[in-house]
Amino acid sequence: MQHLPSMISDLALILGTAGLVTLVFKRLNQPIVLGYLVAGFLVGPKTSIFPTVVSGDSISLWAEVGVIFLLFALGLEFSFKRLLRVGGTSSFTALLEVPMMIFFGYLSGRLLGWSTMDSLFLGGILSISSTSIIIRTVEELGFKNLKFVGMVFGVLVIEDLVAVLLMVLLTTVALTRDFAGTEMLAAIVKLSFFLAIWFVAGIFLLPSFLKRAQRLLTEETVLVVAVGLCLVMVVFATTVGFSSALGAFIMGSILAETIEGERIHHLVAPIKNLFSAVFFISVGMLIDPSVIVTYWREVLLLSAVVIVGKTVSVTLGSILAGQTLKTSVQSGMALAQIGEFSFIIATLGLNLKVISEKMYPLAVAISVVTAFTTPYMLRSSEKVYTLLEKALPPRWIIALDNYSMISFSMSGSREWREQVRAYILKVLLNSVVIIAIFLLMSRVFLPFLLERQMEEGSAKFISLSSTLILSAPFLWALAFGRTRRFDLLLVDQNRVSHNYVFLVSRIMLAVGLVGAMVAQFVPLVWAVGITVWMAIVVGFILAKKLSEIYQWFENRFLSNLNDEVQKNHARKNRRALAPWDAHITEFLIPSEAAYVGVPLSELSIREKYGVTIALIERGRRRITAPGRSESLMPHDSVHVIGTDEQLLKFKLFVDAERVLESFEDEEDVEYSLEQYLLSETSPYLQRTIRDCGLREITNGLVVGIEREGRRILNPDSSEVLKVGDTLWIVGDRDKILALV
Repeated sequence: MQHLPSMISDLALILGTAGLVTLVFKRLNQPIVLGYLVAGFLVGPKTSIFPTVVSGDSISLWAEVGVIFLLFALGLEFSFKRLLRVGGTSSFTALLEVPMMIFFGYLSGRLLGWSTMDSLFLGGILSISSTSIIIRTVEELGFKNLKFVGMVFGVLVIEDLVAVLLMVLLTTVALTRDFAGTEMLAAIVKLSFFLAIWFVAGIFLLPSFLKRAQRLLTEETVLVVAVGLCLVMVVFATTVGFSSALGAFIMGSILAETIEGERIHHLVAPIKNLFSAVFFISVGMLIDPSVIVTYWREVLLLSAVVIVGKTVSVTLGSILAGQTLKTSVQSGMALAQIGEFSFIIATLGLNLKVISEKMYPLAVAISVVTAFTTPYMLRSSEKVYTLLEKALPPRWIIALDNYSMISFSMSGSREWREQVRAYILKVLLNSVVIIAIFLLMSRVFLPFLLERQMEEGSAKFISLSSTLILSAPFLWALAFGRTRRFDLLLVDQNRVSHNYVFLVSRIMLAVGLVGAMVAQFVPLVWAVGITVWMAIVVGFILAKKLSEIYQWFENRFLSNLNDEVQKNHARKNRRALAPWDAHITEFLIPSEAAYVGVPLSELSIREKYGVTIALIERGRRRITAPGRSESLMPHDSVHVIGTDEQLLKFKLFVDAERVLESFEDEEDVEYSLEQYLLSETSPYLQRTIRDCGLREITNGLVVGIEREGRRILNPDSSEVLKVGDTLWIVGDRDKILALV
């Protein structure tokens, strides 16, 4: 008898159980994520109700794959440019909320009598919300198009990046038993550096590659290429000391900027759904009833800390960042749970052997409790806002609204700030590229030459020469590159003197980078001479040529970055229209909607729902400000402006794929090819096919006519019917036979 690997039998058990449990949860209108957790508990080693899995290692492997695809799909929804532009409200809110939750968690642990390390890790566990639970819950509740969701997703992105730094900090504290600020700063610099490198290299290479290979990319090849790139980035991120989840997220963000971004997201979705299910099931398997029974008071207390603490901290941060009270309350109540990164932080503490073994099952239990409460928190968020609005003094409400409007309208110096930020970003990216070239040559290329038995002097000469040649265009841009719009802005605002300060600073930075690089290959005296020579070459001898080379790099980079971003601007960036509390969001028209093909003038969408259709995307065609004669077609991507209430009503209209009568009328219809002979008493004689109404009467089409031994296939609708004609009609069999 052939032996079946335990990995296959375990997978069959957990997915079979998950299928049954999730059907029950779907029937009860509960989030499927909770069903996965329950399924994991039922087949886990802590309960004997069902058969249990044999190999925990195989389940851990599938769970790791699940996290990778989960974060990869999330990255595909958040383009890298949007990641850089999260800024503002979301960044401020997340950077206020995470430290507050770490403090609340640490304080709670100390009050419970836990050790310093247990309390510190508890703060980390309670500080990061669950991206997957929020995404699933928002989609299942139909809230994806509401205004606050964009704010929530922005906070989640920042939280995930902060979680990486938090793990580095906790590792440092655990190993040294002390807070090491230098290690933390080094970790921040390292993460920022690699994010910038991935961003520049990915945007420069991948969109161009996919454009040129577009004719060769079938659904199969697109999927294989995308998954391959994702796993390559996962390996690379792990190699340089980051999490596999971060690598998957970054590659998804890069691919989102390409022409195949939407297609990849569509193809990866089933894989993500499968393996993310395994991940949540594996988490459910770690639920230990005995620990929960023993520490049930702690579980309830810490769950309350998460729910109340996150709601308050996110709401406070959002209000201070200039959001309305309603959006702030909804955002705070949406983020009141913990999830996957909390498990990773707990696992880190166990692996370092600095926290108690009870911490992991407690983290899982708190996650389960807060995951159960999340959909109810989301559903009740608007009611809570209404109660809060009534409870607060009217002058407070007016003050908050005015603060939000002032924050939104403070645009007097916005262009100046944006141009300064773009200017600084350009300097930083060029610096990062130069450093990356140096690291590649010194850490990879030079050891490669030495391993091939090349003399050390020759190897260093080749490596140094290659470094200087490759980095020369970027050194020129760093030292002398200009931004015309920025220069004009300096003139307009009488800040011309600032330009000299910027120029001198950039030249000093470029010279410093060259000197630091060269000194790694040659003695100090030689380094000074080579640095001076490079300054002359870059600044005078080859300045024009280097300028042209750099311009080519920059134009290609910006073309790749802006091509798909501009086309998908409305999709990728739902902009709020404060102070009207409206925003723009996207809807996909179903293929069988009853309103398909009906002119907008007849649908009266603005009159009925109060929304405005700003854009219709039909394949690669874009219909801006569609007129009243325009119609909605299957699979159109429609960008609509309105308030949350208006958009919810419009969503009900969009999701009504067919009127109920259509299903009832067509449920038992039998379609067939039948013939009908026109007699002398037929009411259709001497009338055209179009005028006689057979299409409407039979729900069918006249596909052929037999006339005096002659056959007319697919006759024109203007054909006149005569006595003796035999009509071949495809349609409702009962209605055709009723003609006789």
